[in-house]
Amino acid sequence: MPHLGRRVGAITAALAMSVTSGAIMSPASAHKWDDEPEKKATATGYGGAVSTVDADASAAAITVLRKGGNAVDAAVAAAATLGVTEPYSAGIGGGGYFVYYDAKSGEVHTLDGRETAPAAVPNDAFIDPATGKPYNFSPELVTSGVSVGVPGTAATWERALKRWGSLSLGDALKPATEVADNGFTVDSTFNLQTEENRVRFSAFPSTSELYLPGGAAPAVGSVLKNPDLADTYRLLGDEGTDAFYKGPLAEEIAATVQQPPKTADTALPVPKGFMTTKDLAKYKVLNQDPTHVSYRGYDVYGMAPSSSGGTTVGEALNILAPFELPDLAATDRPAALHHYLEATALAFADRAKYVGDPKFVDVPTEALLDDVFGKERACKIDPLKAASKPVKAGDVENYDGTCDVAPAAASEGPDTENINTTNLTVSDKWGNVVEYTLTIEQTGGSGIVVPGRGFILNNELTDFSTVYDEADPNRIQPGKRPRSSMSPTIVLKDGDPFLALGSPGGSTIITTVLQTLINRIDFGMSVEEAVAAPRATQRNTASVIAEQAFIDQYGTDLKSQYGHTFTAAGTPGTSAAEIGAATAIEFHGDGRVTAVAEPERRGGGSAMVVKPAR
Repeated sequence: MPHLGRRVGAITAALAMSVTSGAIMSPASAHKWDDEPEKKATATGYGGAVSTVDADASAAAITVLRKGGNAVDAAVAAAATLGVTEPYSAGIGGGGYFVYYDAKSGEVHTLDGRETAPAAVPNDAFIDPATGKPYNFSPELVTSGVSVGVPGTAATWERALKRWGSLSLGDALKPATEVADNGFTVDSTFNLQTEENRVRFSAFPSTSELYLPGGAAPAVGSVLKNPDLADTYRLLGDEGTDAFYKGPLAEEIAATVQQPPKTADTALPVPKGFMTTKDLAKYKVLNQDPTHVSYRGYDVYGMAPSSSGGTTVGEALNILAPFELPDLAATDRPAALHHYLEATALAFADRAKYVGDPKFVDVPTEALLDDVFGKERACKIDPLKAASKPVKAGDVENYDGTCDVAPAAASEGPDTENINTTNLTVSDKWGNVVEYTLTIEQTGGSGIVVPGRGFILNNELTDFSTVYDEADPNRIQPGKRPRSSMSPTIVLKDGDPFLALGSPGGSTIITTVLQTLINRIDFGMSVEEAVAAPRATQRNTASVIAEQAFIDQYGTDLKSQYGHTFTAAGTPGTSAAEIGAATAIEFHGDGRVTAVAEPERRGGGSAMVVKPAR
């Protein structure tokens, strides 16, 4: 699959096309930044930095930083811009997780802005009443009102700014509002994603009018405006998020979910949802303590449940800690990778068995992150042979670090979390750091644009298990947050920031973050090399999903020596050919930082710094 070129900023379009229909305008009307957006994977310098998948979003953050804003201000500006330029991955119709390092206190804080299930959602919400069987997952369930959770993104922005920011919500939204008004340049990825969603988007006039003007996907090189979203951002800036969760907009969101505005001739059933204005009015962002483990002298902080990212990354690191991975990697890289793959399978077994929304499930977070439990789980790794998958979960009630404890029963089921999310990393001149992962779930979310408001609603409830089971920690329940794999991570060394990173990719987020950490800490790669290295993801399945470059480089040894089997990412049933799309910033002792985006995955990202030199 060829790499798809990302947009390089609205002012840098070279192959412009003039389109008069719909919301498409000529590139001359596109937004112009004070400094031209940079489309490069690595930037080193001082005074703050940003890495995102999109050049306009990175430019928005850098503009805020250069005008005196802090990392939180810049993160909200970048996220809001991604809501314009990456609307099929994130936006105010979705949710996410926000991790913040406060340089003044030296503490890490997190916000859980995950979507919630409506209060009236039944246990059989995913069952088609006409057949008595579960809806087909795609396109029926993912294109529906029943899949829409109460959005948390707008509330997350406001909470983050009030707690740690220096700008008002209105000021933080101004860069994104200008992009929505003036337009962004359509690239081949946006064009392709639109084309892939043509049937779903065509089911809703509000969506097709915006993203299929004249019945066709926006042409590469044209400029797409979203004046409705600009107006929505202005509304939030003027009135705060009460304008989103209460009043006319809340009524419109609830009505859109309950009666999706589909065309009369669509073949899609578009099941109705259960969200009400009361659900929106009751939504709360949660202040949470981060997860924390120590790994080879580093303090690794992540996102606690309802995300499974922090517990699963942390547990896997604890499983790997007893092994001398740096020495092993230096002499036998396949052996080190074998340990990585086996550790993630064990951690994913425990994720499936124990992790859900802690408001509804007694999640044994302390046990899962206990290094004694990790040592005991490490006993299950045979250094010479891959275990038969799926492996059993560990016993969180009875463990002492020895190797003779019987495993708990497995909890098995298909993982329905989708790959299309986005991530951003920001730092400022004061040393504050933000790692933020946000999503609307499916590429294109539910496919439903709220009429006249310019944003797509999520289909996040599909992250619940599709079949209700009382023993399943991720079963659907009213008011519950579906389990997520988003893993925004901040790593400290001697109390100071060392590395911040995160990625999209559904449940492969966990392995992407873990593998990048291991690449940097254990394998001695530079941060640029750690992000770019080929990836493999073992999520307690019979076959390891891996990028073709990983299979080419290590597949033969891992199969012949250890018995691992591989399926190339991108083959039917495995989603994209690329795993993850990480962003990261590494902090050097002299005040210098290195921001890193993907050089190729998703066409490459955009890393920028405030000052390339002092």
